[in-house]
Amino acid sequence: MLETLIELQRLKNLDRTGWALRGLPARTETVASHSFGVSVTAMLLADELSRRGLPVDAGRMLRMALLHDWSEVRIGDMPRTAVRYFGAAARKQAELAAFNDIIKESGAAEIYRELYEDYEQRTSLEARLVKAADVIDLLVQVLALERAGTRGLDEFWEVAREGAFNLEGTAREVVDEILRALLSARGRSNSILV
Repeated sequence: MLETLIELQRLKNLDRTGWALRGLPARTETVASHSFGVSVTAMLLADELSRRGLPVDAGRMLRMALLHDWSEVRIGDMPRTAVRYFGAAARKQAELAAFNDIIKESGAAEIYRELYEDYEQRTSLEARLVKAADVIDLLVQVLALERAGTRGLDEFWEVAREGAFNLEGTAREVVDEILRALLSARGRSNSILV
């Protein structure tokens, strides 16, 4: 367990590549700070859904949110644009191999692998909600950067207009509400800055 903890510690210093590719300074956001944001978002989503009568496994969601980017400690944070050059299958294969190497000595390796594979395949409602939390956290970060004066991040907002995350009913309603609120907050920020 100690070796895994020591290795995962490096995620606290691993910058998210997408920001660097857009000319933002180092430490704009680390992988660990993103994982924290995804975890908080997943927790809040689980609680809101439960409040609205749709119980979800919050523990499962939090575990997925915490481990969804562990592979990056070995292969780095490959931005979405990397798929164009490596291909989606090669990227997924590398991420899975790195993840499996990280957890192989863990007594809970099978549990972690199942959670990771569920997240990657979006099999369960919880996995689809964690993917929504991943995107919501990204957009909250984009909003914060834009409010601080960063420009040229319009491409990130496309996912707010596209993503249904294969959700239905109350789950889709809650995620859509959050995405609309983010778009509205962006609109208010842009009108203030103009």
